[in-house]
Amino acid sequence: QVQVVESGGGSVESGGSLRLSCATSGWIYSSHMMSWFRQPPGKEREGIAAIFSDGSTTYADSVKGRFTISQDNTKNIAYLEMNSLKPDDTAMYYCAVRAGYTSNWGRAPRINDVVFWGQGTQVTVSS
Repeated sequence: QVQVVESGGGSVESGGSLRLSCATSGWIYSSHMMSWFRQPPGKEREGIAAIFSDGSTTYADSVKGRFTISQDNTKNIAYLEMNSLKPDDTAMYYCAVRAGYTSNWGRAPRINDVVFWGQGTQVTVSS
């Protein structure tokens, strides 16, 4: 069974940086799409970044230019480097994965695009 575990969340001041990690295990697929979502308090979960089977990436407009998704294919780990953090970035951050070869859709990921979810890691940005 595929497991997804996030780490790296925490509290940071506005303008600061954090790097989130997403470790996966139990894979039987040779390729997949990995993504990050976030859910601010009292709001809906939104997709913010995805990295596809060919290594290409997409981002939501809200994080474009500040966040960078990357992955270590040999270890099935994805990262989300977050810079210039703002209080509006405060949320629970989730890693989610879609199995199988996935081509770049040219848009931010959506909840229905993914199957396997982690439990989330909290990011709090103070002003």
